[in-house]
Amino acid sequence: MKKTILAASLLSALAAFSANAATVVGFKVGADYWHADAKGNVPDDAGNLHGFDYDTSGQTSVWFAVEHPVPLLPNLLIRENRLEEDGFNADATLAFGGIPFNGELYSTMDLSNTDFVLYYELLDNDIVSLDVGGAYKKMNGSLRISNASGVAAQKDFTDGIIMGYASAVVGMPGLGLYGFADLMAGLDESQVYDYSVGLGWEFDGIALDTRIRAGYREFSFDVNGFDGISTDSSFKGYFAGVELLF
Repeated sequence: MKKTILAASLLSALAAFSANAATVVGFKVGADYWHADAKGNVPDDAGNLHGFDYDTSGQTSVWFAVEHPVPLLPNLLIRENRLEEDGFNADATLAFGGIPFNGELYSTMDLSNTDFVLYYELLDNDIVSLDVGGAYKKMNGSLRISNASGVAAQKDFTDGIIMGYASAVVGMPGLGLYGFADLMAGLDESQVYDYSVGLGWEFDGIALDTRIRAGYREFSFDVNGFDGISTDSSFKGYFAGVELLF
């Protein structure tokens, strides 16, 4: 009889824990469309920088986050950023990847990267929330040069950057309107940063909440000798997106 009561108690406790965990562990998924203006230059084999006129087009970011109440264990955010743009130089002479180029040249700048963020919630209420932590931005980029004849050379860079991370949200209770600001600043590459500011509207639901957001974002990638690459490049412009909170 005692064993039966003990087993029932354990099952009840596990059920209660599971139900409680389902309400305190949160998940976020989201996506942004970013109409970004790209600027940048390409280093030749001698280290000289050559400017290219890059187009302005749509870029994307998608992310997933897990937040929990476990003490001392940080929350996790993973964000994938797809950043690629084509450029043109009407008259350039340079050697790139051991290949000499001259005349009309074309460039493809790929600054795609993945952010791995560990952070703590210092504040979390209906008016103000503040997250602080660290991040590792893993670059999956490349610089490519080609000419009208189809001759091309490409240099890849796949190292990562250690960064500080902060995110703040200020809301208006009862209205659903909020403002936000996110910042990632390079620690080992001090001229690399990625920030966004904007406004959003949150709609409460039964199973999940929905956030509609819009704002301005800039990613600056100013490096010297990073994985064999030196460049001063950036993507900046306005974005709009949606985020789901479970």
